[in-house]
Amino acid sequence: MAAKDLGIKYTCFKCAAKFYDLKKPIPACPKCGTDQREQPVAKPSGRRAAAPRAVEEAEEKPETEEADDDEDEVEEKPAADE
Repeated sequence: MAAKDLGIKYTCFKCAAKFYDLKKPIPACPKCGTDQREQPVAKPSGRRAAAPRAVEEAEEKPETEEADDDEDEVEEKPAADE
Protein backbone atom coordinates (compact mmCIF):
# COMPACT_ATOMS: atom_id res chain seq x y z
CA MET A 1 0.00 0.00 0.00
CA ALA A 2 1.48 3.37 -1.03
CA ALA A 3 1.48 6.45 1.20
CA LYS A 4 -0.97 8.14 -1.19
CA ASP A 5 -3.51 5.45 -0.40
CA LEU A 6 -3.26 6.17 3.34
CA GLY A 7 -4.56 9.72 3.12
CA ILE A 8 -3.02 12.83 4.70
CA LYS A 9 -0.10 12.50 7.09
CA TYR A 10 -0.53 14.27 10.45
CA THR A 11 1.56 14.95 13.51
CA CYS A 12 -0.77 15.26 16.49
CA PHE A 13 -0.56 18.72 18.05
CA LYS A 14 -1.23 17.29 21.51
CA CYS A 15 0.88 14.14 21.79
CA ALA A 16 3.15 14.49 18.71
CA ALA A 17 2.21 11.05 17.36
CA LYS A 18 2.59 10.70 13.59
CA PHE A 19 -0.26 9.05 11.70
CA TYR A 20 -2.26 8.98 8.47
CA ASP A 21 -5.97 9.80 8.49
CA LEU A 22 -6.75 6.75 6.29
CA LYS A 23 -9.08 9.05 4.31
CA LYS A 24 -11.57 9.15 7.18
CA PRO A 25 -13.80 12.26 7.52
CA ILE A 26 -12.49 13.04 11.03
CA PRO A 27 -8.69 13.01 11.35
CA ALA A 28 -8.47 11.77 14.95
CA CYS A 29 -5.16 10.80 16.53
CA PRO A 30 -5.11 7.04 17.16
CA LYS A 31 -3.01 7.51 20.30
CA CYS A 32 -4.91 10.24 22.20
CA GLY A 33 -8.08 10.65 20.11
CA THR A 34 -7.64 14.41 19.48
CA ASP A 35 -9.43 15.76 16.42
CA GLN A 36 -6.72 17.42 14.34
CA ARG A 37 -9.20 19.92 12.88
CA GLU A 38 -9.25 21.57 16.33
CA GLN A 39 -5.58 22.50 16.13
CA PRO A 40 -5.05 26.08 17.32
CA VAL A 41 -4.01 28.49 14.59
CA ALA A 42 -0.53 29.91 15.15
CA LYS A 43 -0.52 33.69 15.22
CA PRO A 44 2.34 35.51 13.50
CA SER A 45 5.03 36.51 15.93
CA GLY A 46 5.41 40.22 16.69
CA ARG A 47 9.17 39.85 16.39
CA ARG A 48 9.04 38.91 12.73
CA ALA A 49 6.86 41.89 11.89
CA ALA A 50 9.09 44.22 13.90
CA ALA A 51 12.38 42.89 12.54
CA PRO A 52 12.24 44.69 9.17
CA ARG A 53 11.41 47.97 10.91
CA ALA A 54 14.34 47.51 13.29
CA VAL A 55 16.67 46.98 10.34
CA GLU A 56 15.33 50.10 8.62
CA GLU A 57 15.69 52.12 11.81
CA ALA A 58 19.23 50.84 12.31
CA GLU A 59 20.10 51.89 8.77
CA GLU A 60 18.57 55.35 9.26
CA LYS A 61 20.20 56.08 12.63
CA PRO A 62 23.79 56.36 11.38
CA GLU A 63 22.66 58.86 8.75
CA THR A 64 20.89 61.03 11.31
CA GLU A 65 23.81 60.76 13.74
CA GLU A 66 26.18 61.91 11.00
CA ALA A 67 23.87 64.83 10.31
CA ASP A 68 23.87 65.65 14.02
CA ASP A 69 27.67 65.52 14.07
CA ASP A 70 27.85 67.96 11.16
CA GLU A 71 25.50 70.33 12.97
CA ASP A 72 27.66 70.14 16.09
CA GLU A 73 30.72 71.02 14.05
CA VAL A 74 28.96 74.02 12.51
CA GLU A 75 27.92 75.22 15.95
CA GLU A 76 31.41 74.75 17.39
CA LYS A 77 33.21 76.66 14.62
CA PRO A 78 31.44 79.99 15.16
CA ALA A 79 31.88 79.59 18.91
CA ALA A 80 35.62 79.10 18.39
CA ASP A 81 35.84 82.27 16.22
CA GLU A 82 34.23 84.45 18.89
